[in-house]
Amino acid sequence: MSLVKFEIFSTVVESGSLKQAAEIHGLTQSAVSHAIASLESEWGFTILIRGRAGIKLTSNGERVLRHIHEILKWNEQMMQEIANIKGLEIGTVRIGTFSSVSVQWLPEILKSSNADLPAIEIKLLEGDYDTLEHWIATGAVDFGFVSLPTSKSFEVIFLKKDRMLCILPDEHRLANQQEVSFADIKEEMLIMSKKGSDNDLKRIFQENNVTPHIKFELADDQAIISMVQNGMGISILPEMVLYRVPHNVRILSLEGEHYRSIGIAAPSFNTISPAAQKFIDYIKAWLKNSHR
Repeated sequence: MSLVKFEIFSTVVESGSLKQAAEIHGLTQSAVSHAIASLESEWGFTILIRGRAGIKLTSNGERVLRHIHEILKWNEQMMQEIANIKGLEIGTVRIGTFSSVSVQWLPEILKSSNADLPAIEIKLLEGDYDTLEHWIATGAVDFGFVSLPTSKSFEVIFLKKDRMLCILPDEHRLANQQEVSFADIKEEMLIMSKKGSDNDLKRIFQENNVTPHIKFELADDQAIISMVQNGMGISILPEMVLYRVPHNVRILSLEGEHYRSIGIAAPSFNTISPAAQKFIDYIKAWLKNSHR
């Protein structure tokens, strides 16, 4: 078995494309296909289905992928530990993230870390809360940004409380209020984040005995804001998402004090790679100094 083949297989799954995987590894597409075929021949079963919709894992492929992630992770950690012994700070860190962190925090963090930690390569995978927790659990990422509490038994580091706020069009009947009550919300059509990104709002509704009238469930935060702007309903979103709200959308406080708690999660911070631990420390220091 070859670590190179494992890396190719992992990249194909991650990118969803033989062509993209070939570009990432500097190979021809036929070489990538040959590597996958070689693994399938060696193991005696199919690991990928190739179709018009792209690449899809077979059930057997999914079973072995988790172990491949572990093998690649421990190999990366070994190489980082060797470098650590030599007094070097090198390595690749794979981070799971969601959109508002990708927009509000990571550009500045990555820009400054490029100067301070030039030999640490960062790879980002973006998904919703449920997908991020799956990636953390399966080892697809070294650690991930999450909304706390997580549904799985991870070790977590709390980073920030992010206020939940209500948005509505400026011609709405509630637009001149300073605060929206849950009694008001019960009377409105709500535009929500899709399943996997709606954990915080579902928790708030459960705590306040609210059964919302849901009109749309959308994956993209900006799409939700646009729907609100055009009078399709109201929404409740974290403050970090509301960085680019049109002038005709009002942002109001929500009755009570409601937050999402953003943190970092990993199966264990004791076994995390030296480079990943270094980058976590860097994130914490950046947040402390930026007051975000």
